[in-house]
Amino acid sequence: MRIALVGAGAFGEKHLDGLKNIDGVEIASVISRSAEQAAEVAAKYGAPHSGTDLVEALALPDVDAVILCTPTQVHAEQAIACMNAGKHVQVEIPLSDSWADAEAVVAKANETGLVCMVGHTRRFNPSHQYVHNRIVAGEFAVQQMDVQTYFFRRKNMNAKGQPRSWTDHLLWHHAAHTIDLFAYQSGRIVAANVMQGPKHPELGIAMDMSIQLKAETGAICTLSLSFNNNGPLGTFFRYIGDSDTYIARYNDLVNGKEEPIDLTGITVSTNGIELQDREFVAAIREGREPNSSVRDVLDCYRVIGELAASLEAQDGWS
Repeated sequence: MRIALVGAGAFGEKHLDGLKNIDGVEIASVISRSAEQAAEVAAKYGAPHSGTDLVEALALPDVDAVILCTPTQVHAEQAIACMNAGKHVQVEIPLSDSWADAEAVVAKANETGLVCMVGHTRRFNPSHQYVHNRIVAGEFAVQQMDVQTYFFRRKNMNAKGQPRSWTDHLLWHHAAHTIDLFAYQSGRIVAANVMQGPKHPELGIAMDMSIQLKAETGAICTLSLSFNNNGPLGTFFRYIGDSDTYIARYNDLVNGKEEPIDLTGITVSTNGIELQDREFVAAIREGREPNSSVRDVLDCYRVIGELAASLEAQDGWS
């Protein structure tokens, strides 16, 4: 299988590192805003083609699928373009920055029958898979999730400290991870509330946010997000359930007493991005719906769209 990677920034390279561990996968093309960066990354990962335009990659006859690691604002448009070109596509989280665009991508996936997957990595992290397996087995039920997503990001910089051409967003990007995971572990979300702090004078986005969720099962979730937090950084999940308590930190899991839980054998890798890419490739090869398909995660964007509308209304009150 030959895959084109579009967006050769910090996250794009994480995908390339994961793809090189999957048998029978080759990188056919690397596309980036900078021709120099695209060529450099293509050389590093053995891709025969590089360029600056998605259209170039879509025109290559031997490209089977595309992974999009581009700015949020073009995710939906580019995902639709890939499917119009007959290519399977995995678009990094978030799928879009509007509910209407999310619906448009699902409509195109339904029309073409191609695999369209969204990078909701938390579904694939071994820590969350362990909890999910216990839920499916009837051994654990979530009563409450308490989640903190904290960064120190007051400028448009990526994970490597390099300048970004776009502005990140706590609701449409970072909250999407938890909103989808909560529904995946607890059931459809039936109530949601949001409040945000002051907007940054230059970035134009809220730097702090608080979200409450309730699932159809009665489980609740409290999510705190910040771009103002100067360490420790990352996302930390506390699952409070009927039979146990778990604390997940990306690929690590401990119980409520901070005792490590052995995740050996839960997955073939401890790398959530690699596991995500393995599912994408397997779904294409097997002609099936992937976990985290665009249809699977669509309801997450319904919730985010409702929360975004609520924030707009709150802005009108001030």
